[in-house]
Amino acid sequence: MPKPQAKLWRIQALNNVEYLKATNVTHVFSRHSHSEFGLGVVEQGRLAFRTELSDCLLQPGDIVVINPEQVHWGGTVDGDRYSYRIFYPACETLLRAMPGDRKQRLPYFENGHIRDRTLAQRLRRLLTALEHDPITLTQETYLTTVLAELVTHHGKCAMDALTSESQIVQCIRDYIEAFYRQNLSLTELANLVHMKPLRLLRTFRKEMGLPPHAYLLQVRINHAKTQLARGHAIVDVAMDAGFADQSHFTRHFKRVVGVTPGQYRVSG
Repeated sequence: MPKPQAKLWRIQALNNVEYLKATNVTHVFSRHSHSEFGLGVVEQGRLAFRTELSDCLLQPGDIVVINPEQVHWGGTVDGDRYSYRIFYPACETLLRAMPGDRKQRLPYFENGHIRDRTLAQRLRRLLTALEHDPITLTQETYLTTVLAELVTHHGKCAMDALTSESQIVQCIRDYIEAFYRQNLSLTELANLVHMKPLRLLRTFRKEMGLPPHAYLLQVRINHAKTQLARGHAIVDVAMDAGFADQSHFTRHFKRVVGVTPGQYRVSG
């Protein structure tokens, strides 16, 4: 059986969109989220995909779509190997694919598990172009076609009204993103919004699907990805992002991203 491999590209011509190809892996992803959308296809084996609202078992040819900030996790089923490809288009990229009367509101995908043979074929053609075809026009053409079809047939408009709980959680998110290098405490965050720690914990997890400490880890990983993409040394990135040491950083990074910091650093 071929050796497990995972490789990540950053496509400069498409605003550095990230594209990950994993072959014969048994990786298990911890609970995490992305600021971008995720769109991928399973090529071999079975892939468990879980969110707060659903628990799916993806088969070869199945599509997975992930909304921004949607907490998800999963991976191997019974330790079996699987292969998949996925890329992460930015929110503004999806907005450009919306029909004219809906361009001011982000699409939302209720079902993260899609079975659509035509879309899957076009998605594979796009991902092959991202991997092998250096011509920007080709990549942009396939990207536009895939996203337009995805939005038209499977997307809805996201609600943009904020509840008071949403505003509280946004305040905590802003604080974490500003002070992610520090050793933040639940009491500190609760005092910030004049709530008891247990209530804040429940409110944050209900809104985000993650407790504050897991969101802090996510922010640190995102910061580290930016620094690694700029070629900074792994040990320096680990310290700057607030991790205790490089091994601690590497372990958490691979659980979330799917590749090691070293692999991520040399991609692109």
